[in-house]
Amino acid sequence: MGSTKSGRKESSRDHGSLRERIVRSLLEEIVQGNIPGSSRLITQDLEKRFKTSATPIREALAELAGMGVIELLPNRGATVKQFTLREVRELSQVRRALECEAVRLAVGRVDLEELKKLQKELDALTDKQSEPRQFVKRARELDSRLHDLIAQSSNNRFLIRELDRFSVLFRCFRDAAWEKASKKIEKERLIEETQEHQRIVEALLAGNRSMAVQAMRLHIQSTLGYWKSSVGGGARS
Repeated sequence: MGSTKSGRKESSRDHGSLRERIVRSLLEEIVQGNIPGSSRLITQDLEKRFKTSATPIREALAELAGMGVIELLPNRGATVKQFTLREVRELSQVRRALECEAVRLAVGRVDLEELKKLQKELDALTDKQSEPRQFVKRARELDSRLHDLIAQSSNNRFLIRELDRFSVLFRCFRDAAWEKASKKIEKERLIEETQEHQRIVEALLAGNRSMAVQAMRLHIQSTLGYWKSSVGGGARS
């Protein structure tokens, strides 16, 4: 009996991992413009591409539809929606509302030792002149860790769930923007973004709610400017 339960758990974990991989892969291609708007996503074609059954494909498409990235068509797969400047702005508005509320709730709840650790790592990132690829990798890691820590510290299950649902989409935009930028602009933006993260951490450590919300709002606004100029191969307004 024990081995059967273990096998079921492993199978469920593998299934979830496969669905996440499919969602991430398709999202990256859509955001980067490799799968253009109005393209059809056919379930059978995706089964062959990802070497899997229909179930994880349907689940991945349902997740993408929930993010507003595709439109599901009965018995006809899905159609990719065109990302326009308006949609990028609206997505940023949703992100700002969620992230600012999360950081507001996180004040006084967040693990201060974990914050201090992140602060040291952010300081080290700006101080070191590391190889560009390693710098980008490390910046992505710290960005994800900080935003995830704030979300979890909000102690609001519904807010955590929504941030988790949209985090894949947010990070695909982030990564696409960094990929399309020149090395000079990319490095400048990453340093600027790290400084924005430092200000958020400082406000959280000080227990200053208004300062934390303002720092997060400015961070999201700054990110939007970068997304608009770098994502989607010239998204239309």
